[in-house]
Amino acid sequence: MKARLKVLIRLACALPCIGLALCGSYILNANAQTKSFEFMEATIPQLQAALAAGTITSKELVSAYLARIEAYDQRGPALNAISVVNSNALDEAAAMDAERRAGKTRGLLHGIPVIVKDNYETAGMQTANGSLSLAGWVPPNDASPVKKLRAAGAIIIAKSNMHEFARGITTVGSLFGATRNPYALNRNPGGSSGGTAAAIAANFAAVGMGSDTCGSIRIPAFHNSLAGIRGTQGLSSRNGIIPLSNTQDIGGPIARTITDIAIVLDATVGYDPADPQTAASVGHIPKSYTDFLQLSGLRGARIGLLTDLLAPEPADAEVAMIVRAAVNEMKGQGAEIVDVAIPGVKEHMADGTVQNIDFKFDLNAYLASRPNAPVHTLEEILASGKYHKTLETTLRTAQANETRDTKEYFQHKSMREALREALLHAMAENNLDALAYPSIRRKANVIGEAQPGTNCRISANSGLPAIVVPGGFTPDGLPVGVELLGRAWSEPQLIKFAYAYEQATHHRRPPTTTPPLGR
Repeated sequence: MKARLKVLIRLACALPCIGLALCGSYILNANAQTKSFEFMEATIPQLQAALAAGTITSKELVSAYLARIEAYDQRGPALNAISVVNSNALDEAAAMDAERRAGKTRGLLHGIPVIVKDNYETAGMQTANGSLSLAGWVPPNDASPVKKLRAAGAIIIAKSNMHEFARGITTVGSLFGATRNPYALNRNPGGSSGGTAAAIAANFAAVGMGSDTCGSIRIPAFHNSLAGIRGTQGLSSRNGIIPLSNTQDIGGPIARTITDIAIVLDATVGYDPADPQTAASVGHIPKSYTDFLQLSGLRGARIGLLTDLLAPEPADAEVAMIVRAAVNEMKGQGAEIVDVAIPGVKEHMADGTVQNIDFKFDLNAYLASRPNAPVHTLEEILASGKYHKTLETTLRTAQANETRDTKEYFQHKSMREALREALLHAMAENNLDALAYPSIRRKANVIGEAQPGTNCRISANSGLPAIVVPGGFTPDGLPVGVELLGRAWSEPQLIKFAYAYEQATHHRRPPTTTPPLGR
């Protein structure tokens, strides 16, 4: 692990340091009486370089991020991205500093502040799923991914707001109202992991965790100039994440760089006895995803541009133009681009039947297994009235489902396999390594209005992995990403492609609404 840390720190210092002084200054400042380190936009390896050099401590880093949360979450631009701050974060950081001084480091996440979505159980911290119906509930245990993060030395600095019950893509909830997009404060940040994305875009922590049932990692990354990944179904444990649909739910990282995505995957994926679905991942996880951070990763790749998902409506043209430009940039890095049409794929974009039926039964089963939770069924939640009124129809429709044992449910489950086969067939016929398209065909909409244009189901319904990387900005300054989908367990290859593209273009830029704080 120490050898890998040294390699990644050298990698960080060899590449352009976005928003930082030259990496060499970390070492030069190590013995200075007045420490100087600009952590804004820093990658995890860059932070580790500063921590290893003594330029900054983990406690100081946590303090710096907490100061940004204090300045910008409920004041200033008032992003409203944070649900609760960890009151023990400074003490936990001090413990990681003590381990480092004693010569023990747990890996690349040692002493690194992380934000997790409000549907991840986090011992000692409220876990409310964005809802007043669960307000104040503090679970006794960590979700499996949170346990793994803590074991790797990460510090859970805060929990983030989310679209209530993960039932939407604009991030509104009865517990907190609405989260703002830091690139345009009158617009939504995507969802349902919109709080995580807004917080990471605004540099409230090094990296964040979201969950994705149908675009809930990828759409917020797309709308906040971030990277995000939805793994192959079964890559990461769902144990301790409040469910929307056990058929489709999966957790994963949202970060400012592909490097940080790879590092968090290393710490969080793999088999978990508490989640049988993860048994499928055995034999499919590399020694380290960081081995695929290759500058020449696009050379010789064949990428299929899914033209049916670009601009079926005139209002989609703005995003489509940026995505076409992005794949042309990939072509400039040695990729071959092939236009591809897949019959029937657009019909699958409208099919949310399985997750909609799953919701009541999976949520009820989860709540029944948590006797100390304030509510135990969807029916109780409806009776309490403690939910955002925009969810009224959605929740009551879910409650009306009496069973999953219906012809309709199993027909729609079988359609998922048909979609998967159609995607894999198109890739085989065209000798493709990945498919490219926008996660969502429209830029972030105004808060309070619906967000049209999602392409989320191509990955969620097929169970195939997809990664998002920043692709540029609209003329009015709103972020746009590009999504790459691959075959099952092709996360290493997707990381390779996305990293090569990211490093060739550097489209990521921080929002102007949350500038560096004065010293």
